[in-house]
Amino acid sequence: MNAPHRPPNVVVIYADDLGYGDLGCFGADDLDTPALDALCGSGVKLDHWYSNSPVCSPSRASLLTGRYPGRAGVENILAGSRDTRGLPPQPTLASRLRDRGYRTGIFGKWHLGVERSYGPLERGFDTHFGFRAGCVDYYSHIYYWGHTNPTHDLWAGDEEVWADGEYLTTLIADRAARFIEDCAGEPFLCYVPFNAPHYPMHAPEEYVERFRHLPPDRRIMAAMIKAMDDGVAHIVATLERLGLREDTIVFFSSDNGPSTEERNWLNGDEIAYRGGSAGGLRGAKGSVFEGGVRVPAILSWPGRIPAGWESTGVGVMMDLVPTVLHAVDGAPPPAGDHDGRSLLPSLTDPAATWEPRWVGWDYAKQLAARSGNWKIVLDAREAMGPEIAEPAGLYDLASDPGERHNLAAAEPERFRAMEAELLAWADRTARGRPAGAV
Repeated sequence: MNAPHRPPNVVVIYADDLGYGDLGCFGADDLDTPALDALCGSGVKLDHWYSNSPVCSPSRASLLTGRYPGRAGVENILAGSRDTRGLPPQPTLASRLRDRGYRTGIFGKWHLGVERSYGPLERGFDTHFGFRAGCVDYYSHIYYWGHTNPTHDLWAGDEEVWADGEYLTTLIADRAARFIEDCAGEPFLCYVPFNAPHYPMHAPEEYVERFRHLPPDRRIMAAMIKAMDDGVAHIVATLERLGLREDTIVFFSSDNGPSTEERNWLNGDEIAYRGGSAGGLRGAKGSVFEGGVRVPAILSWPGRIPAGWESTGVGVMMDLVPTVLHAVDGAPPPAGDHDGRSLLPSLTDPAATWEPRWVGWDYAKQLAARSGNWKIVLDAREAMGPEIAEPAGLYDLASDPGERHNLAAAEPERFRAMEAELLAWADRTARGRPAGAV
Protein backbone atom coordinates (compact mmCIF):
# COMPACT_ATOMS: atom_id res chain seq x y z
CA MET A 1 0.00 0.00 0.00
CA ASN A 2 1.40 3.39 -1.00
CA ALA A 3 2.11 5.94 1.72
CA PRO A 4 -0.26 8.93 1.68
CA HIS A 5 0.95 11.98 -0.23
CA ARG A 6 2.46 14.51 2.15
CA PRO A 7 2.31 18.08 0.88
CA PRO A 8 5.59 19.98 1.21
CA ASN A 9 6.16 23.30 2.91
CA VAL A 10 7.09 26.07 0.48
CA VAL A 11 9.66 28.84 0.98
CA VAL A 12 10.06 31.36 -1.86
CA ILE A 13 13.01 33.75 -1.48
CA TYR A 14 13.10 36.61 -3.98
CA ALA A 15 16.03 38.99 -4.36
CA ASP A 16 15.56 42.49 -5.80
CA ASP A 17 17.72 43.60 -8.78
CA LEU A 18 20.17 40.72 -8.29
CA GLY A 19 22.04 40.00 -11.51
CA TYR A 20 22.78 36.67 -13.16
CA GLY A 21 26.45 37.04 -12.19
CA ASP A 22 25.96 38.12 -8.57
CA LEU A 23 26.21 34.73 -6.77
CA GLY A 24 29.19 32.49 -6.26
CA CYS A 25 27.33 29.48 -7.66
CA PHE A 26 26.58 31.51 -10.81
CA GLY A 27 30.17 32.56 -11.38
CA ALA A 28 30.87 35.54 -9.09
CA ASP A 29 34.44 35.29 -7.82
CA ASP A 30 34.70 38.61 -5.95
CA LEU A 31 32.08 38.01 -3.24
CA ASP A 32 31.04 35.05 -1.12
CA THR A 33 27.51 33.64 -0.87
CA PRO A 34 27.99 30.41 1.09
CA ALA A 35 24.35 29.95 2.10
CA LEU A 36 23.02 30.31 -1.42
CA ASP A 37 25.87 28.23 -2.83
CA ALA A 38 24.98 25.48 -0.34
CA LEU A 39 21.32 25.77 -1.30
CA CYS A 40 22.34 25.34 -4.92
CA GLY A 41 24.41 22.29 -4.00
CA SER A 42 21.41 20.73 -2.24
CA GLY A 43 19.15 21.01 -5.29
CA VAL A 44 19.15 22.11 -8.90
CA LYS A 45 20.80 25.16 -10.42
CA LEU A 46 18.37 26.59 -12.98
CA ASP A 47 20.79 27.98 -15.51
CA HIS A 48 18.22 29.16 -18.07
CA TRP A 49 15.64 30.76 -15.77
CA TYR A 50 13.82 33.94 -16.71
CA SER A 51 11.80 36.65 -15.08
CA ASN A 52 8.58 37.48 -16.94
CA SER A 53 9.57 41.16 -16.94
CA PRO A 54 12.75 43.21 -16.67
CA VAL A 55 11.23 45.25 -13.80
CA CYS A 56 9.87 44.42 -10.38
CA SER A 57 6.06 44.79 -10.17
CA PRO A 58 5.20 42.76 -13.30
CA SER A 59 7.76 40.11 -12.35
CA ARG A 60 6.15 39.70 -8.93
CA ALA A 61 2.69 39.53 -10.45
CA SER A 62 3.78 36.62 -12.65
CA LEU A 63 5.47 34.79 -9.78
CA LEU A 64 2.31 34.91 -7.67
CA THR A 65 -0.31 34.28 -10.39
CA GLY A 66 1.45 31.98 -12.86
CA ARG A 67 0.43 34.33 -15.67
CA TYR A 68 2.12 36.68 -18.09
CA PRO A 69 2.16 40.25 -16.68
CA GLY A 70 -0.47 41.41 -19.19
CA ARG A 71 -2.83 38.61 -18.21
CA ALA A 72 -2.15 39.18 -14.51
CA GLY A 73 -2.95 42.87 -14.93
CA VAL A 74 0.36 44.45 -13.85
CA GLU A 75 2.65 45.53 -16.70
CA ASN A 76 4.53 48.51 -15.24
CA ILE A 77 6.43 49.60 -12.15
CA LEU A 78 3.80 50.70 -9.63
CA ALA A 79 3.95 54.00 -7.78
CA GLY A 80 4.36 54.24 -4.01
CA SER A 81 1.68 56.68 -2.86
CA ARG A 82 -0.80 55.24 -0.40
CA ASP A 83 -3.67 55.31 -2.90
CA THR A 84 -1.79 53.25 -5.52
CA ARG A 85 -3.81 50.32 -6.86
CA GLY A 86 -2.11 47.18 -8.09
CA LEU A 87 -2.71 43.48 -8.73
CA PRO A 88 -6.38 42.97 -9.71
CA PRO A 89 -8.32 40.39 -7.64
CA GLN A 90 -7.48 36.86 -8.84
CA PRO A 91 -6.13 33.58 -7.42
CA THR A 92 -2.51 33.70 -6.28
CA LEU A 93 -0.06 31.09 -5.07
CA ALA A 94 -0.92 32.24 -1.53
CA SER A 95 -4.69 31.99 -1.93
CA ARG A 96 -4.46 28.62 -3.67
CA LEU A 97 -2.29 27.18 -0.93
CA ARG A 98 -4.44 28.70 1.79
CA ASP A 99 -7.42 26.94 0.20
CA ARG A 100 -5.43 23.73 0.63
CA GLY A 101 -4.94 24.26 4.35
CA TYR A 102 -1.61 26.11 4.31
CA ARG A 103 -0.69 29.04 6.52
CA THR A 104 0.65 31.82 4.31
CA GLY A 105 3.04 34.65 5.16
CA ILE A 106 4.98 37.34 3.28
CA PHE A 107 8.02 39.11 4.70
CA GLY A 108 9.58 41.94 2.71
CA LYS A 109 8.66 43.86 -0.42
CA TRP A 110 5.13 43.65 -1.87
CA HIS A 111 5.08 46.27 -4.69
CA LEU A 112 1.74 45.09 -6.06
CA GLY A 113 -0.43 47.87 -4.67
CA VAL A 114 -0.12 50.20 -1.69
CA GLU A 115 -3.81 50.92 -1.16
CA ARG A 116 -5.11 48.58 1.54
CA SER A 117 -7.55 46.65 -0.67
CA TYR A 118 -4.62 45.73 -2.95
CA GLY A 119 -2.33 44.65 -0.14
CA PRO A 120 -1.04 41.14 0.56
CA LEU A 121 -3.75 40.33 3.10
CA GLU A 122 -6.28 40.76 0.27
CA ARG A 123 -4.34 38.45 -2.06
CA GLY A 124 -4.15 35.26 -0.03
CA PHE A 125 -1.63 35.96 2.75
CA ASP A 126 -2.57 35.47 6.42
CA THR A 127 0.52 37.24 7.74
CA HIS A 128 2.43 40.23 6.38
CA PHE A 129 5.50 42.08 7.58
CA GLY A 130 7.30 44.50 5.30
CA PHE A 131 6.65 47.39 2.95
CA ARG A 132 4.14 47.87 0.15
CA ALA A 133 5.91 50.29 -2.22
CA GLY A 134 8.94 49.68 -4.42
CA CYS A 135 11.85 50.72 -2.22
CA VAL A 136 12.58 52.14 1.21
CA ASP A 137 15.54 53.39 3.20
CA TYR A 138 17.05 50.29 4.85
CA TYR A 139 17.23 51.93 8.30
CA SER A 140 14.36 54.43 8.54
CA HIS A 141 12.02 52.39 6.27
CA ILE A 142 10.86 55.58 4.57
CA TYR A 143 9.87 55.60 0.90
CA TYR A 144 11.47 58.24 -1.31
CA TRP A 145 10.96 58.38 -5.04
CA GLY A 146 10.68 61.22 -7.55
CA HIS A 147 8.31 63.93 -6.37
CA THR A 148 6.50 61.77 -3.82
CA ASN A 149 6.61 63.14 -0.30
CA PRO A 150 8.72 60.95 1.99
CA THR A 151 6.38 58.34 3.48
CA HIS A 152 7.02 55.80 6.20
CA ASP A 153 6.28 52.32 4.82
CA LEU A 154 6.63 49.43 7.27
CA TRP A 155 3.66 47.25 8.18
CA ALA A 156 2.71 44.25 10.26
CA GLY A 157 -0.52 43.20 8.59
CA ASP A 158 -2.51 46.39 8.16
CA GLU A 159 -0.90 48.04 11.19
CA GLU A 160 1.89 50.56 10.61
CA VAL A 161 4.92 49.70 12.77
CA TRP A 162 8.28 51.34 13.47
CA ALA A 163 11.72 49.77 13.80
CA ASP A 164 13.97 52.80 13.32
CA GLY A 165 17.64 51.95 12.94
CA GLU A 166 17.14 48.22 12.33
CA TYR A 167 18.64 46.99 9.05
CA LEU A 168 15.72 45.81 6.96
CA THR A 169 17.39 42.77 5.35
CA THR A 170 18.11 41.30 8.78
CA LEU A 171 14.68 42.26 10.07
CA ILE A 172 12.96 40.50 7.15
CA ALA A 173 14.93 37.29 7.68
CA ASP A 174 14.22 37.30 11.41
CA ARG A 175 10.46 37.70 10.87
CA ALA A 176 10.42 34.97 8.23
CA ALA A 177 12.25 32.55 10.54
CA ARG A 178 9.84 33.38 13.36
CA PHE A 179 6.89 32.58 11.09
CA ILE A 180 8.43 29.20 10.21
CA GLU A 181 8.80 28.46 13.94
CA ASP A 182 5.15 29.31 14.52
CA CYS A 183 4.03 27.06 11.64
CA ALA A 184 6.22 24.06 12.40
CA GLY A 185 3.25 21.73 12.95
CA GLU A 186 1.30 22.53 9.79
CA PRO A 187 2.05 23.17 6.09
CA PHE A 188 3.05 26.72 5.21
CA LEU A 189 4.02 29.10 2.43
CA CYS A 190 6.73 31.56 3.50
CA TYR A 191 7.33 34.18 0.80
CA VAL A 192 10.46 36.24 1.50
CA PRO A 193 10.90 39.03 -1.08
CA PHE A 194 14.03 40.79 0.19
CA ASN A 195 14.57 44.34 -1.05
CA ALA A 196 18.31 43.68 -1.33
CA PRO A 197 20.28 44.59 -3.33
CA HIS A 198 17.87 47.26 -4.67
CA TYR A 199 18.81 50.88 -4.12
CA PRO A 200 19.30 52.88 -1.90
CA MET A 201 22.68 51.26 -1.45
CA HIS A 202 22.83 50.71 2.30
CA ALA A 203 24.69 48.06 4.26
CA PRO A 204 25.99 47.73 7.84
CA GLU A 205 29.62 48.71 8.28
CA GLU A 206 30.69 45.21 9.31
CA TYR A 207 29.59 43.91 5.91
CA VAL A 208 31.16 46.78 3.98
CA GLU A 209 34.50 46.18 5.76
CA ARG A 210 34.68 42.64 4.38
CA PHE A 211 34.86 43.99 0.84
CA ARG A 212 37.17 47.01 1.24
CA HIS A 213 39.37 45.57 -1.51
CA LEU A 214 36.62 45.98 -4.13
CA PRO A 215 35.83 49.13 -6.15
CA PRO A 216 33.24 51.36 -4.40
CA ASP A 217 30.21 50.35 -6.49
CA ARG A 218 30.93 46.62 -6.24
CA ARG A 219 31.88 46.93 -2.57
CA ILE A 220 28.46 48.08 -1.38
CA MET A 221 26.70 45.62 -3.69
CA ALA A 222 28.77 42.76 -2.27
CA ALA A 223 28.00 43.88 1.29
CA MET A 224 24.25 43.98 0.62
CA ILE A 225 24.29 40.55 -1.03
CA LYS A 226 26.33 39.11 1.84
CA ALA A 227 23.79 40.41 4.37
CA MET A 228 21.00 38.79 2.34
CA ASP A 229 22.98 35.54 2.14
CA ASP A 230 23.25 35.54 5.93
CA GLY A 231 19.47 36.01 6.06
CA VAL A 232 19.02 32.98 3.81
CA ALA A 233 21.33 31.02 6.11
CA HIS A 234 19.13 31.94 9.09
CA ILE A 235 15.96 30.79 7.29
CA VAL A 236 17.47 27.49 6.12
CA ALA A 237 19.00 26.82 9.56
CA THR A 238 15.56 27.31 11.12
CA LEU A 239 14.10 24.71 8.77
CA GLU A 240 16.90 22.29 9.61
CA ARG A 241 16.64 22.81 13.37
CA LEU A 242 12.91 22.10 13.26
CA GLY A 243 13.38 18.98 11.15
CA LEU A 244 11.50 20.52 8.20
CA ARG A 245 14.21 20.77 5.58
CA GLU A 246 13.60 17.43 3.89
CA ASP A 247 9.93 18.21 3.24
CA THR A 248 10.32 21.88 2.25
CA ILE A 249 10.63 23.28 -1.25
CA VAL A 250 13.00 26.26 -1.18
CA PHE A 251 13.02 28.36 -4.33
CA PHE A 252 15.37 31.32 -4.78
CA SER A 253 15.54 33.80 -7.65
CA SER A 254 15.60 37.51 -8.55
CA ASP A 255 12.86 39.73 -9.95
CA ASN A 256 15.02 41.06 -12.82
CA GLY A 257 18.58 41.84 -13.82
CA PRO A 258 20.97 44.28 -12.10
CA SER A 259 20.02 47.93 -11.89
CA THR A 260 22.18 50.69 -13.31
CA GLU A 261 20.39 53.25 -11.10
CA GLU A 262 21.54 54.42 -7.68
CA ARG A 263 19.57 56.59 -5.27
CA ASN A 264 20.99 57.27 -1.83
CA TRP A 265 18.76 60.37 -1.48
CA LEU A 266 21.45 62.58 -0.02
CA ASN A 267 20.89 65.21 -2.69
CA GLY A 268 18.10 63.79 -4.85
CA ASP A 269 20.40 63.01 -7.78
CA GLU A 270 20.15 59.81 -9.79
CA ILE A 271 23.61 58.47 -10.61
CA ALA A 272 24.65 55.69 -12.98
CA TYR A 273 25.58 52.59 -11.00
CA ARG A 274 27.62 49.60 -12.12
CA GLY A 275 27.87 47.50 -8.97
CA GLY A 276 25.71 44.61 -10.15
CA SER A 277 26.72 41.93 -12.63
CA ALA A 278 24.74 40.31 -15.43
CA GLY A 279 27.49 37.70 -15.75
CA GLY A 280 28.48 38.70 -19.28
CA LEU A 281 24.92 38.87 -20.57
CA ARG A 282 23.82 41.94 -22.51
CA GLY A 283 21.55 44.50 -20.86
CA ALA A 284 20.33 45.25 -17.35
CA LYS A 285 17.14 46.00 -15.45
CA GLY A 286 14.58 47.50 -17.82
CA SER A 287 15.94 45.65 -20.87
CA VAL A 288 14.50 42.64 -22.71
CA PHE A 289 18.03 41.55 -23.59
CA GLU A 290 19.20 38.53 -21.55
CA GLY A 291 20.81 40.64 -18.83
CA GLY A 292 17.45 42.19 -17.97
CA VAL A 293 15.37 39.02 -17.80
CA ARG A 294 17.66 36.01 -17.30
CA VAL A 295 18.20 35.64 -13.56
CA PRO A 296 19.88 33.26 -11.11
CA ALA A 297 17.50 30.60 -9.79
CA ILE A 298 17.78 27.62 -7.45
CA LEU A 299 15.24 25.03 -6.39
CA SER A 300 15.95 22.66 -3.52
CA TRP A 301 13.65 19.95 -2.16
CA PRO A 302 15.80 17.26 -0.54
CA GLY A 303 12.91 14.83 -0.22
CA ARG A 304 12.19 14.76 -3.97
CA ILE A 305 14.77 16.58 -6.09
CA PRO A 306 18.27 15.17 -6.62
CA ALA A 307 21.07 17.36 -5.29
CA GLY A 308 23.92 19.09 -7.05
CA TRP A 309 22.97 19.22 -10.71
CA GLU A 310 22.43 21.91 -13.31
CA SER A 311 19.41 22.25 -15.57
CA THR A 312 19.76 23.82 -19.01
CA GLY A 313 16.02 23.71 -19.70
CA VAL A 314 14.13 27.01 -20.02
CA GLY A 315 12.07 27.97 -16.98
CA VAL A 316 10.11 31.17 -16.33
CA MET A 317 8.78 32.79 -13.17
CA MET A 318 5.18 31.98 -14.16
CA ASP A 319 6.13 28.27 -13.93
CA LEU A 320 6.43 28.45 -10.15
CA VAL A 321 2.69 28.34 -9.39
CA PRO A 322 1.86 25.25 -11.48
CA THR A 323 5.07 23.53 -10.33
CA VAL A 324 4.30 24.08 -6.65
CA LEU A 325 0.65 23.07 -7.05
CA HIS A 326 1.79 19.88 -8.79
CA ALA A 327 4.08 19.13 -5.84
CA VAL A 328 1.34 19.85 -3.31
CA ASP A 329 -1.53 18.04 -5.05
CA GLY A 330 0.44 15.16 -6.52
CA ALA A 331 -0.95 16.01 -9.99
CA PRO A 332 -0.48 18.99 -12.32
CA PRO A 333 -3.13 21.75 -12.18
CA PRO A 334 -5.72 21.93 -14.98
CA ALA A 335 -4.49 23.25 -18.32
CA GLY A 336 -5.55 26.84 -18.93
CA ASP A 337 -5.36 27.97 -15.30
CA HIS A 338 -1.87 29.40 -15.86
CA ASP A 339 0.41 30.57 -18.65
CA GLY A 340 3.29 28.68 -17.03
CA ARG A 341 3.80 24.94 -16.88
CA SER A 342 4.70 22.47 -14.16
CA LEU A 343 8.40 21.66 -14.30
CA LEU A 344 8.20 19.03 -11.57
CA PRO A 345 8.72 15.98 -13.84
CA SER A 346 11.91 17.52 -15.26
CA LEU A 347 13.18 18.72 -11.89
CA THR A 348 12.82 15.33 -10.22
CA ASP A 349 14.65 13.52 -13.03
CA PRO A 350 17.98 15.02 -14.18
CA ALA A 351 17.94 12.69 -17.19
CA ALA A 352 14.59 14.03 -18.42
CA THR A 353 14.51 15.89 -21.73
CA TRP A 354 13.24 19.46 -21.59
CA GLU A 355 11.13 20.22 -24.63
CA PRO A 356 11.92 23.47 -26.49
CA ARG A 357 9.42 26.19 -25.61
CA TRP A 358 8.31 29.65 -26.63
CA VAL A 359 8.38 32.52 -24.10
CA GLY A 360 7.53 36.19 -24.76
CA TRP A 361 8.28 39.54 -23.12
CA ASP A 362 6.45 42.84 -23.56
CA TYR A 363 7.68 45.84 -21.57
CA ALA A 364 7.66 49.59 -22.28
CA LYS A 365 7.29 49.17 -26.07
CA GLN A 366 10.04 46.53 -26.15
CA LEU A 367 9.16 43.06 -27.37
CA ALA A 368 11.18 39.85 -27.21
CA ALA A 369 10.70 36.11 -27.47
CA ARG A 370 12.78 32.99 -27.01
CA SER A 371 11.90 29.95 -29.11
CA GLY A 372 14.22 27.04 -28.46
CA ASN A 373 17.70 28.54 -28.65
CA TRP A 374 16.63 31.49 -30.82
CA LYS A 375 15.84 34.94 -29.42
CA ILE A 376 14.19 37.87 -31.19
CA VAL A 377 14.07 41.45 -29.87
CA LEU A 378 12.18 44.47 -31.20
CA ASP A 379 13.04 48.02 -30.08
CA ALA A 380 15.23 46.65 -27.30
CA ARG A 381 17.02 48.94 -24.83
CA GLU A 382 20.14 48.30 -22.79
CA ALA A 383 18.58 49.41 -19.48
CA MET A 384 15.88 51.73 -18.09
CA GLY A 385 16.65 54.66 -20.41
CA PRO A 386 14.62 55.55 -23.51
CA GLU A 387 17.36 54.92 -26.10
CA ILE A 388 16.68 52.01 -28.46
CA ALA A 389 19.82 49.88 -28.80
CA GLU A 390 18.45 47.35 -31.30
CA PRO A 391 15.32 47.98 -33.42
CA ALA A 392 15.28 44.39 -34.72
CA GLY A 393 17.60 41.66 -33.50
CA LEU A 394 17.87 37.89 -33.86
CA TYR A 395 20.32 35.84 -31.78
CA ASP A 396 21.35 32.20 -31.46
CA LEU A 397 21.66 31.85 -27.69
CA ALA A 398 23.36 28.46 -27.98
CA SER A 399 26.43 30.06 -29.55
CA ASP A 400 25.90 33.69 -28.53
CA PRO A 401 24.34 33.99 -25.05
CA GLY A 402 25.66 37.55 -24.80
CA GLU A 403 23.57 38.62 -27.84
CA ARG A 404 26.54 40.22 -29.62
CA HIS A 405 25.86 38.98 -33.16
CA ASN A 406 22.60 40.06 -34.78
CA LEU A 407 21.58 37.41 -37.32
CA ALA A 408 18.38 39.10 -38.54
CA ALA A 409 19.87 39.89 -41.94
CA ALA A 410 21.51 36.49 -42.27
CA GLU A 411 18.32 34.59 -41.30
CA PRO A 412 15.50 36.69 -42.84
CA GLU A 413 12.91 33.89 -43.03
CA ARG A 414 13.45 32.84 -39.43
CA PHE A 415 13.31 36.47 -38.32
CA ARG A 416 10.05 37.18 -40.16
CA ALA A 417 8.40 34.02 -38.79
CA MET A 418 9.44 34.79 -35.22
CA GLU A 419 8.40 38.44 -35.60
CA ALA A 420 4.92 37.45 -36.79
CA GLU A 421 4.51 35.03 -33.89
CA LEU A 422 5.72 37.63 -31.38
CA LEU A 423 3.41 40.38 -32.66
CA ALA A 424 0.43 38.01 -32.63
CA TRP A 425 1.20 37.00 -29.05
CA ALA A 426 1.51 40.63 -27.94
CA ASP A 427 -1.84 41.41 -29.55
CA ARG A 428 -3.56 38.45 -27.82
CA THR A 429 -2.07 39.47 -24.49
CA ALA A 430 -3.27 43.05 -24.92
CA ARG A 431 -6.80 41.85 -25.65
CA GLY A 432 -6.71 39.52 -22.64
CA ARG A 433 -5.87 42.13 -20.01
CA PRO A 434 -8.19 41.90 -16.97
CA ALA A 435 -10.34 44.75 -15.73
CA GLY A 436 -8.36 47.05 -13.47
CA ALA A 437 -5.01 46.28 -15.15
CA VAL A 438 -2.21 48.74 -14.34
